[in-house]
Amino acid sequence: MPNLLIRDVPTAVNEHIRRESKRRLMSQNSYIVSILSETMEKHLPPTLFDSLEEDPADSLPDDSNSSGYQPPSVPFTFVDLFSGVGGMRIGLEAVGGQCLRSCERDKHAQKTYLAWFGENPAGDVVDLAAAKDLPPHDVLAAGFPCQPFSLAGVSKKNSLGRAHGFKDQTQGTLFFHLATIIEHHRPPVLLLENVKNLRSHDKGNTWKTIEGTLHDLNYTVFNKIIDAASWVPQHRERVIIVCFDRDVFGDNPPFQYPEPPDQPPPRLKDILEPKADGKFTLSDKLWQYLQDYAERHRAKGNGFGCSVADPNGITRTLSARYHKDGSEILVPQGRGRNPRRLTPREAGRLMGFPEHLLQQQVVSDTQSYRQFGNAVVPAVIEAVAGQIVRVMQWQLLRNNGCLLKR
Repeated sequence: MPNLLIRDVPTAVNEHIRRESKRRLMSQNSYIVSILSETMEKHLPPTLFDSLEEDPADSLPDDSNSSGYQPPSVPFTFVDLFSGVGGMRIGLEAVGGQCLRSCERDKHAQKTYLAWFGENPAGDVVDLAAAKDLPPHDVLAAGFPCQPFSLAGVSKKNSLGRAHGFKDQTQGTLFFHLATIIEHHRPPVLLLENVKNLRSHDKGNTWKTIEGTLHDLNYTVFNKIIDAASWVPQHRERVIIVCFDRDVFGDNPPFQYPEPPDQPPPRLKDILEPKADGKFTLSDKLWQYLQDYAERHRAKGNGFGCSVADPNGITRTLSARYHKDGSEILVPQGRGRNPRRLTPREAGRLMGFPEHLLQQQVVSDTQSYRQFGNAVVPAVIEAVAGQIVRVMQWQLLRNNGCLLKR
């Protein structure tokens, strides 16, 4: 059977019925389950069916020997908005997703995305919202811009006397263009990512506005702050928002955020080059400046300043400003030597990007640092997307193989 899209399943079921007309037909529900089991993951956790009056888990193969989640054989479709260098895409493709469209306006990120995926994510979400030009898709993924809501961004804008959040007319309204796209295209699932501070910004009013908008669009909204330190050697807390269209999944879809993996995450030493180019070593002047700067901040009682990382541990959060001096994550080089910055490839490894992609650096070191500092951790997205796929499969069985409005 050829690869199918979720939206194609009902047609495929009918074709299969005609081809297999000589077979002895079972009851409708049991027959659909048997067909879906040929093209989808066979082992679903029984807890997904607790909310059903008739538990279709009884019709599924015994999963007592299941070794855990496996990517589905039937792909779902998604669009990748505010795509950056494709962290969302990597995670979604890892569980069977097929990308139909990407959108990123930064020319340097476009260059990396094109080199990595063979696709130019040209375009602006504002233009996309106005043109209403997107193919039908199952999942809308968007890591909408962080700076208007981040702690660093808020501090910077306050110091400059500029507005931030939804008062920032250059970026703060991009969420509402995103909402326009959602309202028009009605994707069954939304997967959104933002900085941790999104939920507390402006005493929680920013998050209330976003959540209220999503509720008004008739989505059930889940949100959780996830630290990527369970997957990569870096503390990186981000709020991951997952939304399900109530007209498709009902009011209580059985979604649960993933648990951290059983195996311990890598340590910083696991992603370091055996020998780095000398250009990444801090000069005596810069190293002395950073130490003095850190001491002044310690005297004032705050935690800003440089940080020499423990190779046996994990690092602080990699930010988009890492290219300036690398002060937030410095790598020790032994007694008598100044510490060094991460190399761009090490910065990519710190985010968990695949090595074969990191070998293709098509932008400057400065732009690479910016791109990785703005990126999402693909492994986190993969784990969350795996849970989304489970809910999709639950809905396919619940609604006789149809991921469409009831």
